[in-house]
Amino acid sequence: MRRLWRQTRSFPPVVRLLMVNQFAINLGFNMLMPYLASHLAGGLGLAAWAVGLVLGIRHFSQQGMFLLGGTIADRLGYKVPILAGCLLRTVGFATLGLAETLPALILASVATGFAGALFNPAVRAYLAAEAGKRRVDAFAVFNVYYQGGMLLGPVVGLALLAVDFRLVCAVAATVFTCLSVLQWRALPARREACAGTAAGGVTAQWRAVAANRPFVLFAVAMAGSYVLAFQTYMALPLVAAETLGTDGPFVTGGLFVVSAGVTVVGQLRLTEWVRHRWSARTALVGGLSLMGLAFLPLTLCPPGGGTARIGCLTMAVALLAAGSTVVYPFEMDMVVALARGRFVATHYGLYHTVSGVGITCGNFVVGAFWGATRHQEFLVWGTLTALGLACAASVSALGRVGHLTVRPPDTARA
Repeated sequence: MRRLWRQTRSFPPVVRLLMVNQFAINLGFNMLMPYLASHLAGGLGLAAWAVGLVLGIRHFSQQGMFLLGGTIADRLGYKVPILAGCLLRTVGFATLGLAETLPALILASVATGFAGALFNPAVRAYLAAEAGKRRVDAFAVFNVYYQGGMLLGPVVGLALLAVDFRLVCAVAATVFTCLSVLQWRALPARREACAGTAAGGVTAQWRAVAANRPFVLFAVAMAGSYVLAFQTYMALPLVAAETLGTDGPFVTGGLFVVSAGVTVVGQLRLTEWVRHRWSARTALVGGLSLMGLAFLPLTLCPPGGGTARIGCLTMAVALLAAGSTVVYPFEMDMVVALARGRFVATHYGLYHTVSGVGITCGNFVVGAFWGATRHQEFLVWGTLTALGLACAASVSALGRVGHLTVRPPDTARA
């Protein structure tokens, strides 16, 4: 904690504010979202298709709208979408606690999802602009706060859920209300962020980003890493449920704690170690390879239940989190560097849109493959390992042909 405190204090006040902002965003989000499906099905008695519709619309409203959120940030400055996103999520969470009809729940889900699309690209672009030469370090510390909110949020939500789901929604909405006031009063506006806006309007802005071939290739190469990371929410809980039955949810909760804990404890140490020994390209290739190899323990683990199975699950989650921890700060820095100072938030928006498409398609394939290879799980884990190694090879190839050769960080500011 002392290392985190020293690192945090070494950044300008605006960067510190953005880090605290992200911790609170994840705290409020994760105290509610893990329990929403249960509330919709059990508390409101919605059919399974309706639950899936509400959750799917929320996901699409965020992932599908990242490009629009980044575009708004580049045209209006970073403070406007951050503040608007916090206000919109306040309304969305409050509505989720009060709504009892499907149309109202859908509107609340749209508001909640689009809020994330508004402030996520803006926060990252703002952080990169303020951190300057220290972007990698800033994103490493930022990720600790990010994961800290993810770690603490479900625990707070579970305690509040013992009283009532509406209390969970009310507290989550209060968190975002406080954030809105804090951003309004303390976050400086960066009007110079709009300086590169294309004269031809939004379409010209999008064409300029889409024409950035090294960036687009990098986004596609990295999309598989998001499929791998998402298996903490999909394939690994399926293994826990099949292995342990009714005790599966408790093990799944433990896996989330392990994942977030590895990042919170190891992010700063790993980043410092890697940064002094590896280039950015080597860090990305190494981290992606580790993410793929994280599934090997499950490939080698004997079928059935027991301690060995839980141990393999825990090892897989820990290695996956460690790989993600290595990748994240260099990945975020590379997006800024490849943007070369133009439309940084829009680049982040398109980057996360591509990753969202990758998650959707990848999860469909993994789910279908899982069902088709019953009792042959090693095929699923082997495929995921191959995906991680393919991502690593793709990034390495981009580096060899010069697509990842960029100007120094301090010349690539928004």
